[in-house]
Amino acid sequence: MKARPLDPVRLGLIWRRLDGIVDQVAETFVRAAFSVVVRDNYDMAFSLFDARGRQLTQSKRSIPSFMGTLPRTLEAVLERFPPERLAPGDVVITNDSWIGTGHLNDISMIHPIFRDDQLIAFAASTAHTVDIGGAPSPTARDRFEEGLTIPICKIVEGGEENATVLAFLQENLREPEETVGDIRAQFAAYRDCRTLLLRMLEEEALDDLNAVADEIVTRSEASMRAAIKALPDGEYRDGFDVDGVDIPLRIECTVRIAGDRMAIDFSGTSPQVRWPVNCVLNYTQAYARYAVKCLLDPGAPNNAGSLAPVTVDAPVGCLLNAEPPAPVWGRHLSGHYVPPAVIGALSPILQDRVVAESGSPLWNVYFSGKRPADGRNFVKMFFMNGGHGARAGGDGPGCLSFPSNVSNQPIEAFEHQVPLLVLEKSFVPDTGGAGRYRGGNAQRLRFRSVSREPLTMTIRHERIRFPPRGLLGGLPGSVGIDLLNGDVLAAKSRTALSYGDEVTFQTPGGGGLFPPEERDPRRTEADLESGLVTVNGEAACAGR
Repeated sequence: MKARPLDPVRLGLIWRRLDGIVDQVAETFVRAAFSVVVRDNYDMAFSLFDARGRQLTQSKRSIPSFMGTLPRTLEAVLERFPPERLAPGDVVITNDSWIGTGHLNDISMIHPIFRDDQLIAFAASTAHTVDIGGAPSPTARDRFEEGLTIPICKIVEGGEENATVLAFLQENLREPEETVGDIRAQFAAYRDCRTLLLRMLEEEALDDLNAVADEIVTRSEASMRAAIKALPDGEYRDGFDVDGVDIPLRIECTVRIAGDRMAIDFSGTSPQVRWPVNCVLNYTQAYARYAVKCLLDPGAPNNAGSLAPVTVDAPVGCLLNAEPPAPVWGRHLSGHYVPPAVIGALSPILQDRVVAESGSPLWNVYFSGKRPADGRNFVKMFFMNGGHGARAGGDGPGCLSFPSNVSNQPIEAFEHQVPLLVLEKSFVPDTGGAGRYRGGNAQRLRFRSVSREPLTMTIRHERIRFPPRGLLGGLPGSVGIDLLNGDVLAAKSRTALSYGDEVTFQTPGGGGLFPPEERDPRRTEADLESGLVTVNGEAACAGR
């Protein structure tokens, strides 16, 4: 079949088709998945790369950090298995923190796609697994305590599952059927991806993706470079303290703009610590570039071209570029501060685009124990989102995650899985930062143990000491708090729960944007009517 010219209209149609293929096969994964963390929370990602390893597109529900770390994972996979050592039907797996998403709980896999004997693309995916063996905890002192590290290896070779790799996984996991089920769900997605991609190439009379990839990547890079060039050259800084564990830690960020290039540097950030709140460089890079993409060029296709004009660095051995074997289980407890640092640095020149700080790093809680019905082990996680920061065009919504974008899990589904009763899930008045635009309100959740056997609860929360900041004159949101039977609980701790124990989590509220006196009085009236702000709260803000 004779190849047709790749004019702009046809290129756009092919791009949309590629985009749709990736979304469709991501849904194959989600629908076939065993775990709630994939099915309901969408703590996963699916992406397509060309034969040269350039990222082309990703599913719309993907976690931003996973999208940003998968290129590094593919690079490492190709170092271990060059293209000549890959064959149709292969799937390569790893969860190594320093070449994956930054901690062991995220398993990444790469599937080379062939057309006859020609390598034409790579399908790549990442999914969170709640349990990865070991005893991950807020007091882990190195990565070896944090679970099983899967080195780069073939979990499927020539279409046949590697029984040895699967045996290692099953022997180290508390709920192996859930994790292995999620892994096999990705195998199904890879098969669909290959079928749909080959069909598209046939119908579009394309031998491979090379010409399409060249155009898409080049256009995206040009779009990002133009967006950077429109900004004034200069050096922009931001810095702030974060909770840490035993002592507060410091995040420092410098953004340098020169023509159509941007360099982001985290020099001055605290050194890595003995606690599992350290972050690896690839996770830092992913979230720094994500912030730039959101601020400068959100509408262009997101791919390797979007990343090219932006470099990100942090000193080796600092909190945001930890060296092994540092513990990194809670790497989001520092890595989620990266976008606020970049946004804060650029806020003076991008006042019409920025967002105030949100009630993140993301809050979550792990519950583990024995199922009452059959005595089998369970490990489950529940996500809790704080208030979103105020936006340049409006108030911040409550209970939306940023910079991660995990979804909420239905309460009924959670209660069906664990011997816990959810007593409350509600907004907390007067917790969003005041401003021309208010930050989103915090939420309060209360759980009661109804298990006759002891449960173990593990939490790792931030913004207990330092609240989400307001920007450009906006006020900060509220700090978070953890309670056990009414008493304050350490925000990074592991606790045994007995029958009838009640735990309360109040997430942080989002920061406000621009001075409060600029708020439209009609918005204030609506705040009071909704109950999200009380008369006393409004008076306290006015008399600050």
